[in-house]
Amino acid sequence: MTTFRYLTAGESHGPGLTVIVEGIPAGLDVNEDYIEKQMSRRQKGYGSGGRMKIEKDRAEIRSGVRHGVSLGSPIAMWVENKDFSNWTEAMAVLPVGKDVDKKVHTKVVPGHADFPGALKYVQHDLRNVLERASARETAARVAAASIARRLLEEFGISIHARVIATGDQDGLAISTDDVDWNAVEASDVRASDDDADKRFKAAIDKAKADRTTIGGIFQVVAFGAPVGLGSYVHWDRKLDARLARSMMSINAVKGVEIGSGFSNTRKPGREVQDVIVPDPSDNRRFKQTSNHAGGIEGGMSNGQPIVVNVAIKPIATMTSPLPSVDINTGKVVEAAYNRSDICQVSRACPVGEAMMALTLVEALLEKFGGDSLDEIKRNYASYVESHQAFGQS
Repeated sequence: MTTFRYLTAGESHGPGLTVIVEGIPAGLDVNEDYIEKQMSRRQKGYGSGGRMKIEKDRAEIRSGVRHGVSLGSPIAMWVENKDFSNWTEAMAVLPVGKDVDKKVHTKVVPGHADFPGALKYVQHDLRNVLERASARETAARVAAASIARRLLEEFGISIHARVIATGDQDGLAISTDDVDWNAVEASDVRASDDDADKRFKAAIDKAKADRTTIGGIFQVVAFGAPVGLGSYVHWDRKLDARLARSMMSINAVKGVEIGSGFSNTRKPGREVQDVIVPDPSDNRRFKQTSNHAGGIEGGMSNGQPIVVNVAIKPIATMTSPLPSVDINTGKVVEAAYNRSDICQVSRACPVGEAMMALTLVEALLEKFGGDSLDEIKRNYASYVESHQAFGQS
């Protein structure tokens, strides 16, 4: 058994993105069409910028799969950047002549990685920072997570995401248990009801008219996760801690909530704890009567849906730039403007799903891991059967 891990490489306007996924067992059905479907979901969204009109992401599998089935060896993928045709000299790997337009950036964008990145890596051309700091990299993560999702599906685990706030507009009229996820997929703003759909779009339209950007909150839910993923015995094995880290790694994310964590702080304990009752029909032999904990207790999944709410700030680049500085001259200037979204919250949903999938598959393989899919399924079945020893003495 190999520990699950993944690695991405590539710049926003470079030739493309490289993805390596290691730890996927032998025997898993994998195909490029499935991966492309997941990646296309990342490119849709009301308020998206012009880049999405250029790219049509597709991951080409280069290794680790034969005749549509994983081999147990590292899976390598390549995602071409279509826009590279406009940047062949500016983003060339080899040295270029002095007369070439290198598209040098020296005007810092407040709220972006430009300023700390320039000082940390001693870069006088901010393009050397922003090319890798760009959210374009998340396309590679979605590709990696598509394979992770396929493995999770083998164990009845599904992952969905919706937008629950855009700007100052809330969209939580429908509870997590009652969401029509097909309707969410059909919504350009990934709202779960028609009223929220209209209000979210109106908020984005206003931001565009005001030449600014807006953020919001999206919710990622995993259904079917077994009890016991993660652990209480070490801080770095706690599932909620790992999910928080994963979600915080998404560009512009500034807050993560597990279940109703923040609102729980304003309620008495009797209204917050999820009462457990016997239920022989549940493979755990018990069930909770609510899910305020968001499916995780003591750093472990408890068999309930895992619910994570993620706050994402407005994009730093705006058509009406903020005052800033030139990193080289120190003079006060207007911040640089790069093509960007007005609101990226709906497009962040598939990325949040990807990070949920990558985190859960890591925990799943830690718990039930083996070299082949059949071996893992045997381990999983034996574990679920062990629950039957509880609640009967």
